[in-house]
Amino acid sequence: MNGGRVLVDSNVLLDILTEDSRWFAWSSGQLGRLADSCALVINPIVYAEVSIGFERIEDLEEALPDEYFVRSQIPWEALFLAGKCFLQYRRSGGRKQSPLPDFFIGAHAAVEGMPLLTRDGKRYRTYFPRLQLIMPEGGE
Repeated sequence: MNGGRVLVDSNVLLDILTEDSRWFAWSSGQLGRLADSCALVINPIVYAEVSIGFERIEDLEEALPDEYFVRSQIPWEALFLAGKCFLQYRRSGGRKQSPLPDFFIGAHAAVEGMPLLTRDGKRYRTYFPRLQLIMPEGGE
């Protein structure tokens, strides 16, 4: 992944920010390894999911510095794809009434050809089968 871009899922960032006992080592290790050779990308959905743990935007900005994380808007094509994947989810018996954040995150990575750093690949594999996932070995 030399010189490429990698979209970072919120679960990886939350593992680090909360010092999750199970996932901190894996998530911080992957993020550090990728930061040496790739641009780490977050989008508005990831930013919003991570923001829940912060009282002030200044604290969130300090935790996700823009010199370390590239902020990228979700392209319209990815939003369209997210809607189509959500429709497939509903037709398969999914109960949620509006698209889940994973649909927006997965579609963004897929449309822009970015690998996705995540530790929760099940939904991504189901709805974005060609998306390159960077996840724990044997991970769901």
